[in-house]
Amino acid sequence: MRREAGSRALGGWQVICWALVLAAPLVAIPTALVADARLLAAPLSAWAGFAYVSVVSMFLGFFAWYRGLAQGGIAAVGQVQLIQPFLTIFASALLLDERIDAATIVAAALVIAAIALGRRGG
Repeated sequence: MRREAGSRALGGWQVICWALVLAAPLVAIPTALVADARLLAAPLSAWAGFAYVSVVSMFLGFFAWYRGLAQGGIAAVGQVQLIQPFLTIFASALLLDERIDAATIVAAALVIAAIALGRRGG
């Protein structure tokens, strides 16, 4: 009897968790080699931001994103990812008072139009 391996047998969330566990030592070694005193001198707010991005945005966000892909279909939901950089730019303008130039707005509109046309044709 043949036994399946990988994400079909374990499930996507278990595969990514095991990949992170197995990769941790391989990533920790070069990180430790290049770390210097600036790493220890970083303020607590920097470490809190790093922890948030690592755990919430990247790790927990993985589960939400791939659940959405599974429910909505990769072709349909994957196109939403094309809008993500522009949503980030607009959020930075709203939250951080960054300036958005006309070229950024035109590029965002073109990407959104291409996605809309792609969804209509597909």
